[in-house]
Amino acid sequence: MNAHPTGDAAASNLQSGARLALVGLAVNVAFAFIKIAAGVFGNAYALIADGIESALDAAGSIVIWGGLRFAARPPDATHPYGHGKAEPLAAVIVALGVLAAAVVLAVASVREIFLPHHGPAPFTLFVLIIAVIVKESLFRSVSRLGRAIDSTAITTDAWHHRVDAMDDFAALFACAVIATTGARLLGPALREILDAAPRGEIRERIRRAARSVPGVIDLDKCFVRKMGVSYYVDLHVLVNGSISVHEGHELAHRVKDAIRATDPRIADVLVHIEPANP
Repeated sequence: MNAHPTGDAAASNLQSGARLALVGLAVNVAFAFIKIAAGVFGNAYALIADGIESALDAAGSIVIWGGLRFAARPPDATHPYGHGKAEPLAAVIVALGVLAAAVVLAVASVREIFLPHHGPAPFTLFVLIIAVIVKESLFRSVSRLGRAIDSTAITTDAWHHRVDAMDDFAALFACAVIATTGARLLGPALREILDAAPRGEIRERIRRAARSVPGVIDLDKCFVRKMGVSYYVDLHVLVNGSISVHEGHELAHRVKDAIRATDPRIADVLVHIEPANP
């Protein structure tokens, strides 16, 4: 029994592939318009480049569609074996287009790295997410048909869609890296604005320095807050309750000097003297 498709079956398969190529063409044209428009209005130059790539994908879909249509023609006197070679020829053209797009995108990426530009608008991220979902779905549909009818051109067109989705995935990955970096930078800034206690050993160094001053019995409270690149300390020091106001004042200055000597970033120390024994 012949395992290969008959002439009618082959023509039907090629026509199915051509119809799916038209679907890919429509999707690529739509996304080319959406990405370029979103890139222009959202100040996202990478999205504009991606839209141009989608336009090139549309051209690739036209090549695939044309190749499949031509390959579906019946044999004639000039082509007694049929026109099936048009199908892999279309695949070669699209594959070369993918390679060319990779080079163009690499050059554009290098330019984006070195040339100053404004940040993209947040809504451009949603355009990328939608593009990834649709293009990956299209890849799966086209790839299934390509395997079912054993078509090199359709399989190539499927991977053409996935390459476009991978490009968007890369952009989303870059967005994720940027967002993670932003979140990591936001945490310390918010802690500083809210006067959160600084992390690290600075509080312990301040306590050790204060306790090392003769006349200091113990510490009650030690508050440290960061403002810019400087630290400000509020300290409650327990001393002998029988000393004079003058002696307490001098002791507070010695505590302040000892603390500031531990770290040049400490801009000021406010010392409150409290009696250790009522």
